[in-house]
Amino acid sequence: MIKLFKNLGKKEIILAVVSLILIIAQVWLELKMPDYMSEITVLVQTEGSEMSEIIENGAYMIACALGSLISAVIVGFLASNISATFSMRVRKKLFDKVENLSMNEVKEFSTSSLITRTTNDITQIQMLIAMGLQLMIKAPITAVWAITKILNKSWQWSAITGVGIAILLGVIAILMIIVIPRFKIVQKLIDKINGVTRENLTGIRVVRAFNAEEYQQDKFEKVNSELTNMQLFNQKAFAILSPTMYLVMHFLTLSIYFVGAFLIKDAGMIDKVGIFGNMVVFSSYAMQVIMSFLMLAMIFMMLPRAQVSADRINEVLDKEISIKDGNIDKDITNERGTVEFKNVCFKYPDADEYLLKDISFKVKKGETVAFIGSTGSGKSTLINLVPRFYDATDGEVLVDGVNVKDYTQEFLHNKLGYVSQKAIIFNETVKNNVAYGENGKDKITDEQVKKAIEVAQGKDFIEKMENSYDTQMAQGGTNVSGGQKQRISIARAIARNPEIYIFDDSFSALDYKTDSILRKELKKYTKNATTLIVAQRIGTIMNADKIVVLDEGRIVGQGTHNELLKNCEVYEQIALSQLSKEELENG
Repeated sequence: MIKLFKNLGKKEIILAVVSLILIIAQVWLELKMPDYMSEITVLVQTEGSEMSEIIENGAYMIACALGSLISAVIVGFLASNISATFSMRVRKKLFDKVENLSMNEVKEFSTSSLITRTTNDITQIQMLIAMGLQLMIKAPITAVWAITKILNKSWQWSAITGVGIAILLGVIAILMIIVIPRFKIVQKLIDKINGVTRENLTGIRVVRAFNAEEYQQDKFEKVNSELTNMQLFNQKAFAILSPTMYLVMHFLTLSIYFVGAFLIKDAGMIDKVGIFGNMVVFSSYAMQVIMSFLMLAMIFMMLPRAQVSADRINEVLDKEISIKDGNIDKDITNERGTVEFKNVCFKYPDADEYLLKDISFKVKKGETVAFIGSTGSGKSTLINLVPRFYDATDGEVLVDGVNVKDYTQEFLHNKLGYVSQKAIIFNETVKNNVAYGENGKDKITDEQVKKAIEVAQGKDFIEKMENSYDTQMAQGGTNVSGGQKQRISIARAIARNPEIYIFDDSFSALDYKTDSILRKELKKYTKNATTLIVAQRIGTIMNADKIVVLDEGRIVGQGTHNELLKNCEVYEQIALSQLSKEELENG
């Protein structure tokens, strides 16, 4: 928690100091009121007292109450400002960190957990700061100050107050021991419920198509019930605290007056008024002490969960990023658009076996190189090593003659136009989705957007939309078809005008006619750029300058379509499974 508070800025620290001063003033005013009450009590019982003196002390009490109220309002405003600003800063820092995590690290935390940490966990910290700044500072100051004022009044009353405080502390300690471990479970269950909800929403079409609503409801109900039961247990445990506090408070008041009655009875006539006044003051101060512990108890109810949240946030912030930036942020060779793999091997950090083994090939500027192989042969993994979504375990991946690990990621990515296997559409207009890929050069113009969409064969369906290029896309592109999503994603890469295009099975949702036309137009438009294509269809890649055939993570063939039909059995089997001999020979 303390580590996380290092994210407080200078302004928030200054406001916190101001709040501390105001809280001290507030406590002083509140503890001054019993003194005036004692004066009034003595004046009322003393013969010859003037009404003006009583009114004067009453006016002082009202002034103290008003001053305390004003201080409390200002502190509340400052605390809200500090907590909101702090949360905004930590949320941004956490979001930026997640943006820089590699694919492996994102999988390690899970998407739903990262969402919970960025939202719910930060909200827990914000609530603690907003409440804690007011109560956590005020409570101990009030308790200590009030205790110093009552210590010399009567040892009997002090002993009774001490017993009350000991009971409260014991109850709070027991509750903390029971509840703290369960708060960790609560946050994990919130991760789970987010995961189930997210899975249900993203797969809603499949759920309905298979009439699996009841199954999903049962799945959600199970997690929801676990979370509810855990929360109920925690709330029931904390429900013990409030009646215990009030029981101690009332018991303490009764005990003070009970002991006070005996002290007054045994005292002389002159001392009776003084003891009675001290009893009233002591009772007021004792209530202040108990109320202080009541305020602390409220914080103790929030603190364990906030501590768990802080640990979860720090876990992400402290996570070492495995893919680190290099130092090169400009072209240092004469090569452009070249991609080379030198004896590359790759395995996932938690895997025992290599997924890619001894991969070597070179792509020259302007060439189109395709990768094909059976499912699980490592095609997508291989191509994802170029933009450094993963880093090669052994060997080197070179772009323009430089190891990709030596580039800054921004500079490397500005060289690439990447189209993922799953078409990603953002909650933006069509135009903004396509212009999303500005590569640090000139801004992508509307003309470039339209040209990219035209090359990607999306002009016809986009211009038929109600607002054409300004049509708002739903998140995930749920308001367009799979093929239309792919064409918008392809247009996004084209508009970027990169040195190297990477298509990770990005034509699979297109019909054969659209696929053929798109590739021809793309070839014309990108004739000076290098193109890397992962595909399952032979028709998509048969005209590539070079085809790399993968099988069980190894290259088993390289060459043109015709060469591989003669020399590579794996390629021949894949080709014959899709097209006839005549179609292959005439391709």
